[in-house]
Amino acid sequence: MRQKLFGTDGIRGQANTWPMTAEIALKVGMAAGHMFTNGGRRHRVVIGKDTRLSGYTIENALVSGFTSVGMDVVQLGPIPTPAVAMLVRSLRADLGVMISASHNAYQDNGIKLFGPDGYKLSDEVETEIEAEVFGDIDRLLAEPDHIGKSRRIDGIVDRYIEFAKRTLDRTISLSGLKIVIDCANGAAYRVAPAALWELGAEVVALGVAPDGRNINRECGSTVPDHICRKVLETGAHIGIALDGDADRVIISDENGQIVDGDQILAVIGENFRNTGRLRGGGVVATVMSNLGLERHFEKLDLSLIRTKVGDRYVVEAMRRGDYNVGGEQSGHVVLSDFTTTGDGLVTALQVLSVVIQSDKPVSEVCRRFEPVPQLLKNLRFSGPSPLESEAVKSVIAAQEMRLGRAGRLLIRKSGTEPLIRVMAQGEDQTLISGVVAEIVAAVQAAGQGEGVVSTS
Repeated sequence: MRQKLFGTDGIRGQANTWPMTAEIALKVGMAAGHMFTNGGRRHRVVIGKDTRLSGYTIENALVSGFTSVGMDVVQLGPIPTPAVAMLVRSLRADLGVMISASHNAYQDNGIKLFGPDGYKLSDEVETEIEAEVFGDIDRLLAEPDHIGKSRRIDGIVDRYIEFAKRTLDRTISLSGLKIVIDCANGAAYRVAPAALWELGAEVVALGVAPDGRNINRECGSTVPDHICRKVLETGAHIGIALDGDADRVIISDENGQIVDGDQILAVIGENFRNTGRLRGGGVVATVMSNLGLERHFEKLDLSLIRTKVGDRYVVEAMRRGDYNVGGEQSGHVVLSDFTTTGDGLVTALQVLSVVIQSDKPVSEVCRRFEPVPQLLKNLRFSGPSPLESEAVKSVIAAQEMRLGRAGRLLIRKSGTEPLIRVMAQGEDQTLISGVVAEIVAAVQAAGQGEGVVSTS
């Protein structure tokens, strides 16, 4: 039985290990390039990447694959994922590629594909590409006269900075604000500090010295305590933490308190409603979002549409229902008036505009609702999923009955890492702590779990 190549967010894995090998990248370039090449004109793909050491290997292999089937390549260099989504449209390309493993450690890498409309490819298209990769791929090779070319172009960083700045009203200035920005030593290390400075802010930049191995290491949106401490140390008004490819954001207020994606959705959703810009009569979120967010929107006579975990599912629901605000608690926020995917910088700018217009501190602006107690634990595993164990299934069923209608329980495998995520939320902190503890113990006892590696 053939292994599945694509996961919930493109292809991802440890560098130089299947499927993140140069050979697979070459074949993906050939298959995707052939699929998006038709007619006699020259076809173009844009390729961006974050700052991982393995990005060089994957990029060169993709370039070889695309050019071998007759597609021209524009190499963008290190640049955020949302910039690739924007540039595939701006440069009239047929396909966009981002080489990144997002918030994962540097040893991992990934390949995300975008269509000419700037949206991530559908499951159906990815399945077709996968079939070509494992088929007779040499038949896709172009004749010698039709082999493609590759080039790098200047000014791409400036183009994205201008795009991000234009999402704000021209009357908005960040003058007088001290902002801590943590770029996770990743793809936004040049663009985010520059955009904030050009808008008038005093900028304290962290995570802007990538060396190929320090992306997401003790910094960025997955380690928000880093910016919280720096905000307090420098007396900043706000802290902004991006992840490795800058498609998600977590904020710190002036008191060093974390503002997660749910609070950000509340800020932007309510502001869009008040200014007549909110479409669809609500906001799209995932099953992970806090019950407090749902209750907050109910008071505003707005709906909260929940989807499976993953920004692609959020975007699909937004497109079906014509919603223009959606996102995840983790900080992926999609504002379809501006972007086709999560954009940490653009999201942060929208929050800053509300702060400036309200003339209130971030702690007041970004505390829109009181979250109900919520506990998330991640367990790393190897081999078969512990969730297949009958003993684990029995414990989960018992804990679901124990929780009843007093809260919500969610257990799932991560689509991008070998992790089991166990999350419970409800009014009774003692109850949800007990429920999660029982399930974690069962997973560990199944002989596959390696223990809790992170808790939120």
